[in-house]
Amino acid sequence: MPEGLRLDTPGVDDGAAIWRIARDSRVLDLNSSYSYLLWCRDFAATSVVARDGEGEPVGFITGYVRPEREDTLLVWQVAVDHSQRGRGLAAAMLDGLVSRVAREQGVARVETTVTPDNVPSNRLFTSFAERHGADVEREVLFDGPTFPGDGHEPEVLYRIGPIPPPGT
Repeated sequence: MPEGLRLDTPGVDDGAAIWRIARDSRVLDLNSSYSYLLWCRDFAATSVVARDGEGEPVGFITGYVRPEREDTLLVWQVAVDHSQRGRGLAAAMLDGLVSRVAREQGVARVETTVTPDNVPSNRLFTSFAERHGADVEREVLFDGPTFPGDGHEPEVLYRIGPIPPPGT
């Protein structure tokens, strides 16, 4: 964990800051501010926020346990504030979140989708699998034409696992 930062479970009061971090990333699909408030209320147990020394959010990961695959955490969005980039925060958040959800809910696998042009996210999830000795399978989940409008890259599904239980 980068010095001066700590991981926490998000609360509704973090929703606006998380929305701003997502907006300012300029790479994430920005959801409505309302959806981030709901996410912090309904999926806090499967999400994480990184806080600075003053307790302000400087990064987040939103996720949920898949209803039809209760051993699988789907990572929805990962974002780090510009002021904290290059410090390994995304990897620390991902490791911390998966460890917590594995311990509390029995998760042994991670899924996410990444567009082919998103080099940082491709590296993040590939290195996560390597650190944990887990296999990675990739396949296109949604082709570009599936999305409304023009120009959306395909979303490649990463299936990572199994992940060893915490403490092994």
